[in-house]
Amino acid sequence: MKTLAFFNNKGGVGKTTLIYHLAWMFSDMGKRVLVADFDPQANVTSMFLPERELETLWDPDIDSKQSIMAPISPLIRGLGDIVPAPVQTITSKLRLLPGDLNLSSFESKLSESWIKCLDRDEAAFRVTSAFHRLTRSAAAEFDAEVILIDVGPNFGAINRSALICADAVVVPLAPDLFSIQGLRNLGPTLRRWREEWGERRSKNPEPTLDLPVGSMAPLGYVVLQFGIRDNRPVKAYDKWSKRIPDTFNQSVIGESHQMELDYETDGHCLGLLKHYRSLMPMAMEARKPIFHLKAADGAIGAHTYSVKDCEKDFRSLAGAILSKLGVEKSAGVF
Repeated sequence: MKTLAFFNNKGGVGKTTLIYHLAWMFSDMGKRVLVADFDPQANVTSMFLPERELETLWDPDIDSKQSIMAPISPLIRGLGDIVPAPVQTITSKLRLLPGDLNLSSFESKLSESWIKCLDRDEAAFRVTSAFHRLTRSAAAEFDAEVILIDVGPNFGAINRSALICADAVVVPLAPDLFSIQGLRNLGPTLRRWREEWGERRSKNPEPTLDLPVGSMAPLGYVVLQFGIRDNRPVKAYDKWSKRIPDTFNQSVIGESHQMELDYETDGHCLGLLKHYRSLMPMAMEARKPIFHLKAADGAIGAHTYSVKDCEKDFRSLAGAILSKLGVEKSAGVF
């Protein structure tokens, strides 16, 4: 079982759309996948579930909530430990731990607990490890091979506790100034969190408590939403695109290269994804990934070629991620 988080402190780069499509692609490739939505905006949950289900999920008048808030409510109220997570079955190989807009109320509790862990406070360790224990338990229920974690675009306590669950981190980027600056902030923050959690983990007073290792290894980056001509970024994006490989290696990996890197020579570039434009609204309307669109959904004419291109792009990206994670591809999947 491998846990993979997708994180960029710059929002609006297409992170949630990336997770949604990769979850479907991994399941298409035969992998059992759990998506954990730890973003208080709950965007990936709204992509998977229709509005009528979301109404029930978040209805304040229903005592038994079916979102992430149900299992962590005892911790927030100071009445005990987590309870089993309410997981939504999307397909036989794909499940969702639904997010909730009220998750932001957990932020202050996580901040306090992070400090109290240094005092060997067992309750603080239970709070800090809640996301880890919930995802591991939910994944074990159907023997998931990959856990995908979605978080918001910030360096808050919720994201810190979500990211220490991750074996590896993928950084979604857009070819612009904001993503470049985001990389310069992200690398040092991940290293600091890794060191701080290592110090705290060594002070755990309860050896039977399942705590995350906090690896957060940078797996690589994916560049999203740029125009392509002849398999290269168009000129409008070229300036910022050229800076991404060196900035990622220096700020996130901590390596410097004498020669300027580009996508083809940078082993940390997992893939480049086009802006699929009119296909994305079509997919959202049909409530399915772009590469599942059919003629009945409106994917006709030139759209059929774009659907095939999308399937090819995501299959290649998913394969690269599985290889880097050390997860064996299913038989017959290339």
